[in-house]
Amino acid sequence: MIKIEAETLEQAYANAAAHLKCSVTELKSEVIQHPHKGYLGVFKKTAIIVADIDETKLRVTEHEVKPEVTETEVTVSQAEKEPIASKVKSKIQNIIPNKIIPTPFSHEKERVEEEDLVVVEIRNKINELFTLTCFQIEHVTVARYDAETILIEFQGEDAALLIGKEGYRYKAISYMLFNWINAAYKVQLRLEIAEFLKNQEESVNHYIESVCESIERDGKAQTKILDGVLVQIALKELRERYPHKYVVIRTTKDGLKYIVVNDYHSSES
Repeated sequence: MIKIEAETLEQAYANAAAHLKCSVTELKSEVIQHPHKGYLGVFKKTAIIVADIDETKLRVTEHEVKPEVTETEVTVSQAEKEPIASKVKSKIQNIIPNKIIPTPFSHEKERVEEEDLVVVEIRNKINELFTLTCFQIEHVTVARYDAETILIEFQGEDAALLIGKEGYRYKAISYMLFNWINAAYKVQLRLEIAEFLKNQEESVNHYIESVCESIERDGKAQTKILDGVLVQIALKELRERYPHKYVVIRTTKDGLKYIVVNDYHSSES
């Protein structure tokens, strides 16, 4: 196993193949760092890979197959040698099927084609963006949450620092990412940072129980003032529980938000 650093991934693969005295198609490699041009000469990164020879990809060459030579074949006449050679050649062709060994690049292309191209593009751009920050963040996970929603999850040593006091950084990042993703890809966003969203959902769902008791008793209810992501979580939960009722966010004169639940015929009350 060797470590190779170069300006591009293509050059890194070529250097690794030259060093190991094999072809690029016979490499078993892993990308440690993708190259990055940086901005105005700052944050520039080279490509770094580790590579070794993949024994499963080594081609079997014709000279490695030694046909068995019997005593009868040694003594045959020159006229008989031609059909024998033809049989040996046919046996070799059966041992070495005529197939193309895929390169690391073709494997990557097939993998990308199988994935959601929107997810792949968002994942690449977000990871490129957050490699430029001072926070120790692991590779950002991006996946489909449902048909209309993209899940983005941050984990790592400094992930909790992205939440901020009372979630102010979380709100800012969520607002920034949503405006970009929704405008560019017409999908919704579910942002999870160090299980912050999960904890908020559990808190809201616990509170919602008392609101539901009022709805069951009186047919209507109003939540307390809910901040930021909490109001969206509560809205989604109440609409799922009461699909036949009028569930809407209302805003006070001070810009604070709460949710009203009642029947459609009294929606203006």
